Amino acid sequence: QVQLVESGGGLVQAGASLRLSCAASGGIFRIVYSAWFRQAPGKERELVAAISRTYGSTYYADSAKGRFTISRDNAKNTVYLQMNSLIPEDTAVYYCAAKEDNHYTDPKYDYWGQGTQVTVSS
Repeated sequence: QVQLVESGGGLVQAGASLRLSCAASGGIFRIVYSAWFRQAPGKERELVAAISRTYGSTYYADSAKGRFTISRDNAKNTVYLQMNSLIPEDTAVYYCAAKEDNHYTDPKYDYWGQGTQVTVSS
């Protein structure tokens, strides 16, 4: 079993930056892809970015391209989401997730964190 714990959320003004962290523990060897999702009030949860644990290859949703960067530090079993030029539309609960296969755009991830709130004020 894999446990995921997010940190780094908060309240910031538009244009600011935040870095989210996701620390994994447990059966790390099971993880093929890690990802960040977000869910805004009244909206469906959406995939923001994903990264291959082995190769470091990345995927970004259109809303994240050019502003967000996903990275990983396998020595620390941690995945990061650097978010720059934040806008109010980025306000959401951000979830870290991990899966045991490489179908990273399939939202059926095997492991989920508890979520961290990001609020961007205008």
